[in-house]
Amino acid sequence: MSVYKEVRKVTTHRLSEMKLRGEKISMLTSYDYSMAQLVDEAGIDVILVGDSASNVMAGNQTTLPITLDQMIYHGTSVVRAVERALVVVDLPFGTYQGNSREALSSAIRIMKETAADSVKLEGGSQVIESVHRILSAGIPVMGHLGLMPQSIHKFGTYTVRAKEEAEANKLISDAKLLEDAGCFAIVLEKIPAELGTRVAKEVKIPVIGIGAGGGVDGQVLVIHDLLGITQQFSPRFLRRYHNLAAEIKGAVGNYIKDVKSMDFPNEKEQY
Repeated sequence: MSVYKEVRKVTTHRLSEMKLRGEKISMLTSYDYSMAQLVDEAGIDVILVGDSASNVMAGNQTTLPITLDQMIYHGTSVVRAVERALVVVDLPFGTYQGNSREALSSAIRIMKETAADSVKLEGGSQVIESVHRILSAGIPVMGHLGLMPQSIHKFGTYTVRAKEEAEANKLISDAKLLEDAGCFAIVLEKIPAELGTRVAKEVKIPVIGIGAGGGVDGQVLVIHDLLGITQQFSPRFLRRYHNLAAEIKGAVGNYIKDVKSMDFPNEKEQY
């Protein structure tokens, strides 16, 4: 008797179906094979290979330094591990802004070299030409509005975005623009909950929130934040589901103690 179990892959179409029936979409970041395998096996719907790797994997202060080659490395590592989740890879800073030809070239490289399912980029009207060009090649695009970490030097702060009417109206306009262009979903980061709910109601495509309230179609967090590996980052929207930092340090401390005391390796742990 065969023990083979068919896994139904999450697709952009399935995400649309989830929104239609009111099923919330779960999304987390991953940047390497081992973590992505665990996250996928746990049943996550979407894995984002985020440019947040610049922060949590490389120790940079912002997402700006990470390169396209580095994103492709992380994306390839994640895709090798994933059987079910939809994998989205961030286009890093400088690979799509202001040059739609370069945007298409960057997106093609990600899709060909990582075998990911889609790409994500930040911005609305200012990057719409790049969005159109990438979509024209048949590459699925996820948008990103609200707080846009790649534009941190423009804003000068990580505070909540779109609290004022003008910026809120611009965000709604940009969300509809991305939907009309053909984006399959949008991430909304750090905006008022009421605005997040309104956007999710006014566009037909799924809206994934990170600090955008509970009225959107799904949620995303950085896996290192959720697991409590990172300790310095504590925004209001973050719920830590574990304190892995303490467990890891405790385990390493016990290992050091056992090595120093010559308890490790014992008789059973050598050849």
